Parts: sequence; structure tokens; C-alpha cells
Amino acid sequence: MRWKLNSSVYKRVPSREAAMEPDVETPMRMTDAGASAGPSWRMSLPHVCVATLTSFLFGYHSGVVNEPLESISADLGFSGNTLAEGLVVSICLGGAFIGCLFSGSIADGIGRRRAFQLSALPMIIGAAISALTNSLEGMLLGRFLVGTGMGLGPPVASLYITEVSPPSVRGTYGSFVQIATCLGIIVSLLIGTPVKDIDRWWRVCFWVAAIPATLQALAMEFCAESPQWLYKCGRTIEAEMQFEKLLGPVHVKSAMAELSRSERDDGESVKYSELFYGRHFNVVFIGGVLFALQQLSGINSIFYFSSTVFRGVGVPANLANICMGISNLSGSIIAMVLMDKLGRKMLLSGSFLGMAFSMGIQAVGANRQYLGSTSVYLSVGGMLLFVLSFSLGAGPVPGLLLPEIFPNKIRAKAVALCMSVHWIVNFFVSLLFLRLLEQLGPQVLYTIFSSVCVVAAIFVRRHILETKGKTLQEIEVSLLQAQ
Repeated sequence: MRWKLNSSVYKRVPSREAAMEPDVETPMRMTDAGASAGPSWRMSLPHVCVATLTSFLFGYHSGVVNEPLESISADLGFSGNTLAEGLVVSICLGGAFIGCLFSGSIADGIGRRRAFQLSALPMIIGAAISALTNSLEGMLLGRFLVGTGMGLGPPVASLYITEVSPPSVRGTYGSFVQIATCLGIIVSLLIGTPVKDIDRWWRVCFWVAAIPATLQALAMEFCAESPQWLYKCGRTIEAEMQFEKLLGPVHVKSAMAELSRSERDDGESVKYSELFYGRHFNVVFIGGVLFALQQLSGINSIFYFSSTVFRGVGVPANLANICMGISNLSGSIIAMVLMDKLGRKMLLSGSFLGMAFSMGIQAVGANRQYLGSTSVYLSVGGMLLFVLSFSLGAGPVPGLLLPEIFPNKIRAKAVALCMSVHWIVNFFVSLLFLRLLEQLGPQVLYTIFSSVCVVAAIFVRRHILETKGKTLQEIEVSLLQAQ
């Protein structure tokens, strides 16, 4: 059967079997008060804010060891051991990969709300172990547990926010993820400021991380479950109740009618292997490539190398980190305002082009032999512009776009798989950056990063579907028609 994409609303019926009759149509009654105006954003906002606590924790734990690392190594007896210090920072990546890989199965198995609570558990335990430990082994265990929560939480947040948000503000709410991450990084830097003046202050930094994780675990008890997941499980009545909580009673019928247009779920769990062939491979391939290009753009190398460049002009490391954080946060706020106005595709392609230009400036600035002191200012300006460009689109859009374009049947596992690609590429870029910088030099390496950004912009223009203002079911039907 070929599904027709139109604006008519199908009659709601109590069973999923009856809901699969797409040819029975009933025009939307414009006499329903407020139905034509669309659901209000106010009812879903508290649920989205609780979900973004995961992203705040992701940012906080990403930056929590930056300032205290020297004090941690001195107190735990591995000062001067660069391998041990590197493990304390990077072992989270291993935990995050594992957590991310299983996030789809967990979110589909126990639901989005319980998955949030499960992700908070290792973050609370890991933070407590890190705060209490007196050995390197204890610190590594705590950081690894935190990493599993960092890997599990963000994919579930992307799913949940996409599924509970009204179409008119889904892009805006999706931007909250990037903003919360930026705020988490900034707060971790501020909390870590007294670490050199107060003995064992680094333990306080880890205890602070347990507060938002505990808050999210408790607050999720009062949040709505994803109606998309409930419908997928055959729990139609419960899906209606959650839609009423998120959208208001007036919009329940239209929302359930939209769900009836989703791809038929045969009740069997989708295996990861099924994502590598068949009808879903194309959209999963696009998602994986998009995350790979995001990391190959050089964003993590910029964050890694920024302190060195800033110190070249006499700017303290703390101020450098704050400048980077402000640039990242500013771009994220602008993206939030523009996401549902300009659309995902325009922001994403424009972001990659801006990153290509910024990286080009840094490649020019790397030629200190001919430019002298000007090269350092070009490098600093290029870095700030690069981070700003990244936060306008390449940072927030992929995590929002992928749950939108994946059908409900495969959404959780497909998002988990694509975000796992993010962690793998992130690991290798971080591992090889300094070696490549030494072998190729900054001009060649930055030119490669710039070229990748241009390729990414072209890829977006050719393969990414615009999803602005569309319901998830309209997007799904559009993709089915395109196949």
C-alpha cells in the first residue's frame, strides 16, 4: 500500500488494529475549541527541562576534571604519571560507548522514563565513588560508571524530547540539549575554580554532580512517558492519557490519529543487524555519516588545543575556557531561536560552512613565520568563530534531527547506533590528533578539517530532509514515499 501524505486527520479508534485503516478519513472538526491553533508549548516544557538534566550532567562530567586533575593526581599518588592522568580523563569514553550502545535496547525495553532513571544511577554511584576514593583504581571505576550514564542518557534525551514536543517547538526544545551541555561545562569550571586554594576541594566537585542526577531520577516519577513508545507497545489508552498531559485534551484525537499513520509494528523487537540492510539502511547510514562528519570536523581537537593558543597571547587558561564556553553557549541560544524558523537543514549546512571558513582562518594563522604576532590573533579568532559556528548547527542539530527521521519502530536502536559512531570517531580523533599535528603540521591538518566541513555541508544539502514544523508521522510517511 502506498501511503498518502496530506493534512487530513484520521478517525481515532480504540485498538491499534483498527487504527491501521488509513483510508477511513474524517475531516478535522474546526469547532473543537483551540484544535486548529495547535497545542501549547507550556504543558510539555517541564517534562523537557527534566530530560535536559542528562545533558547538563554530560557537560558537567566532561569538564569536571579539567581544573582539579592536578590536585587529584597529587592526592591519589599518581602525580606526574601522564598515562594515569589521561585515563582519568578518557576512561569516560569507554563507559559512554558501552552505555550508548545499549541505550536503544534499554529505552525500548523499559521505556524512556525508566531509562532516564537507570542512567542517573551509575552517575550517582560513580560520582560518590570518585568523591570518596583514595586510590587511582577507585577513581577509574567511578569515572567509568559515570561514563556509562553519560552514554545512556543523551540518546534517551534526544528520543524523549523529540517524542513529547509539539511540532511547532520541537526544534527549540531540541536546542535545550546543547544549551544544557554548555551550562554543565561552565558550571564545572566555576565549581572547580577554588580547587587550588581549598584542600581536597575536588571531592566537592564530584559530590555536586550527584545532586542533578538525583533530582532527575526523582522528578522523572512525575513526568509523562513517551506516547510514541506506549503506542508502539500496544498501550493505546495510556498513550492517550500521556498526550492529554503533554498537549491538552483538545489535541488528543488529532495526536492519536497521527500515530495511526505510523509504520505498522509487528510486535517483534528490531535487531541491530536489521539496521544494516533493507529499507532502513539508507536513513541509518545518513545518521551515522552525519555524526562521523561532526567529529571529523575537528571540534574536539579545537577544545583540546585551545588553552595552548590562548596562552600564546598571555590569556590565562581559566579565562580561555570561559571564552570558549561563552562562545558555545551564545551560538546554542541563537540556534534555539532560529531552529523552528530557518529549519534544521539550513542551520546545519550554514554551520558546517562557517566551520570550514573558521578552520581556514586557523590554517592561515598557523603560518607564524610570515605573519608574526598576527598569526596568534587569527588563531584565537578562528577558534572562537569555529566554536560559535559549531554551536549554531553541527552541535545541536544531529541529536534532534536523527530521532525525527527514524521511524518509530527503529528509532531508539537507530539513535543508539548512530551516537555510538560519534563515540568511536571521537576516540580516534582524540587519540591521533597530537600525532597528526606533529607529522603534518597545523596548516595541513587544519586544511583537512576545513575540507571535511565543506564535504559535510555538501552532504547535508544532498541527503538531509527538512523536518521543520512536521509531525513525526508526516516525516515518516515522507520517507516511505521516497523509498
